[in-house]
Amino acid sequence: MNKEVIIEKINNFLIDEFEVESEDISPEANLKETLDLDSLDFVDLVVSVESNFGVKLEGEDFLNVVLLEDFYNLIENKLL
Repeated sequence: MNKEVIIEKINNFLIDEFEVESEDISPEANLKETLDLDSLDFVDLVVSVESNFGVKLEGEDFLNVVLLEDFYNLIENKLL
């Protein structure tokens, strides 16, 4: 799966499942501040990633994830 497909899938479930406005989505968007995701949203995000990509995420996977670009890269690296 290439990065463009990963980005498209992530953006789609952020819009559909987390009610993020499409204009707020950019690689530089801060997950907490810009996209307004809280700790419960992160739990749901893990479930969404597992169902959409078939990869398991742990809490420590998010230690260096601040921006949406970081999240894209995390998923891309998990799929390698």
